[in-house]
Amino acid sequence: MLAYIIRRLLYAIPILIGVNLITFALFFVVNTPDDMARMQLGVKRVTPEAIQKWKVERGYDKPLLLNAEATGLASLTDTIFFQKSARMFVGDFGRAEDGRDIAREIGARMGPSLAIALPTFILGLFVTVSFALTLAFFRASAFDFWGVVLCVAAMSISGLFYIIGGQYLISKLWRLVPISGFGEGLDAWRFLVLPVLIGVVSGIGSSTRWYRTIFLEEVSKDYVRTARAKGLPETLVFFRHVLRNALIPILTGVVVVIPLLFMGSLLTESFFGIPGLGSYTIDAINAQDFAVVRSMVFIGSVLYIVGLILTDISYTVVDPRIRFE
Repeated sequence: MLAYIIRRLLYAIPILIGVNLITFALFFVVNTPDDMARMQLGVKRVTPEAIQKWKVERGYDKPLLLNAEATGLASLTDTIFFQKSARMFVGDFGRAEDGRDIAREIGARMGPSLAIALPTFILGLFVTVSFALTLAFFRASAFDFWGVVLCVAAMSISGLFYIIGGQYLISKLWRLVPISGFGEGLDAWRFLVLPVLIGVVSGIGSSTRWYRTIFLEEVSKDYVRTARAKGLPETLVFFRHVLRNALIPILTGVVVVIPLLFMGSLLTESFFGIPGLGSYTIDAINAQDFAVVRSMVFIGSVLYIVGLILTDISYTVVDPRIRFE
């Protein structure tokens, strides 16, 4: 197992390097430092002197990949790629356009993002798996039919409808919770109830249908018929056998959510005024702060790879037949 984990971590290095190179090409080859300077200065007829001054202040006056004027190792390190992209591998994300340290901002904003994402993830997983298991238990019945209809209807509604409708109904009309903002300490729960509730409700449709399909596939297998032939109750068959054997595809689907636990939800945080990583990314895109956007793309890639490794390891827990040599 240890050798497998080390091997997977070593595989992740070239993947991250490739993601870093592609991101660098998108930001600095398609969009040159001169273009970045013109967008940041916000002046229609900006002078070449102003552009050069902006580039020098932010370190964009260096060559992209290779500094022919430097000697030795400096020919690689005294470049935009090393200063702005390669140093992210050691946690040095540099500074945003407003001068703030990006790593410090990420650390401060990770808490609010997790405060929304973790309850939404755990509660949503429990609700959708339970609902899907119930539909599979009462398969081919009226309850199953109308449950699927409800899921399809929920899938057909945009996530923005849930956000705007929830804010209007629960916050504006009923005045149960604040419509937006964020509090400190225990007072923060009032601002988290509505985003978490909307996050759970908006994901019920698609997730329930996916899990229901998994459970129905397991129900038709031979081991289920064998368990029934031995006289086991239907509830025991579902909760002890079907649910356990369905955990592997469930874990595979859960892995795509892991980066969002730390990265935050772009729409939810923006609409509810939560100072998390999602709203931080949206603000950086609107302000054309390329340093912040590059950092968030890199962090998302790292988290996704870590999620894949954790998923592979969890397979051995839910299914003892799986062993990594």
